[in-house]
Amino acid sequence: MKNRIRIAFFLLMGVLCMSCGKKTQDVDAVMEDTKKDTVIIETEYTTETVEVECVSKEEETEYISEMSETETQVAVQEQTPYERHGVLQVIGNKLCNQNGEAVQLKGVSTLGIVWFPQFIDKEGFQTIYDWGGNVVRLAVYTEEYNGYLSGGNQEAQKEAIDKGVQAATELGMYVIIDWHILSDGNPNTHKEEAKAFFDEITEKYKDYGNVIYEICNEPNGNVSWEEVKAYAEEVVPVIRTHDTDAIIIIGTPTWSQDVDIAAQSPVQGNNLMYACHFYANTHKEELREKVEKALDLGVAVFISEYSICDASGNGVINYEEAEKWVAFIEEHNLRYVQWNLANKNESSSIIRPESQAVSGWTEEELSETGVWLKNRLMNDK
Repeated sequence: MKNRIRIAFFLLMGVLCMSCGKKTQDVDAVMEDTKKDTVIIETEYTTETVEVECVSKEEETEYISEMSETETQVAVQEQTPYERHGVLQVIGNKLCNQNGEAVQLKGVSTLGIVWFPQFIDKEGFQTIYDWGGNVVRLAVYTEEYNGYLSGGNQEAQKEAIDKGVQAATELGMYVIIDWHILSDGNPNTHKEEAKAFFDEITEKYKDYGNVIYEICNEPNGNVSWEEVKAYAEEVVPVIRTHDTDAIIIIGTPTWSQDVDIAAQSPVQGNNLMYACHFYANTHKEELREKVEKALDLGVAVFISEYSICDASGNGVINYEEAEKWVAFIEEHNLRYVQWNLANKNESSSIIRPESQAVSGWTEEELSETGVWLKNRLMNDK
């Protein structure tokens, strides 16, 4: 009986509309008007209430497409950065994922694995991840107090590196192992030690597709690009002995600012990038122009260290110049790592010195720089 009534309903829709005193309409129009409506049909046998749910073919297709797109977006969001992008590669002047699509790495650098080891922490990295970060940088100082080459416990530092690599890997983040020359100035000063370090480190992590190597943090003083290039031409092959595809970041003279000079005579090889470091209150339009020249010459640039104060890592925060750098980075789809993940009493540390928390920092526990970084990462998700 119900089937007969439903059939009668669709066949006699026009008649029903006329019986209600309405102007006769075609069946499609009536069905559109009664979409998600309720119609009561009376017969000599029963009264039937029918809920009409009419959707056009075009609407159905659009609905299915929207659902599919939503499900895809949810699936992508549930992937870790490494699951989503895989082993990275340099194509032209861009850092790309395994599918050849440009990818933006963004995160934070530790302030020396010797002095602030408590921040090499999986839960702390998780907090950066939750903000929107996908990379951490492990700074292995060479000559500074208790550095890798100045009396520091090398085995303990390698254990700290491993802790950081494992934490980042478990979270699906990328991790940069940074040979952090600074007071040594010329990377050739400890070239043989650097080769030994990277020989051991790359042998250990050769199967970790998320590990990136930065071979000389900030060449400085009376050092030329020719000298840095000669150093790189000996260190890069050591890494390639164990890992033929890893991303390698090469520092440039003048505290990693002369990317334009390096771009005129780049190191030969695959998956090489060049470091640019800036501090917003010191480095402004002139440095941005250098980066543009380097990109125009076809090399890939990685901003592997920056902050929004002055070049000392301390002093006044320059929000205006910081926002200019943000716009520049977005325009050129550059990679960036902010200095620094620590609670040192200086402007560039993202955690206030009075806070002992190593993860899950509240707004009150973050410094001005930390609040700025958190907001930037969250807005850049």
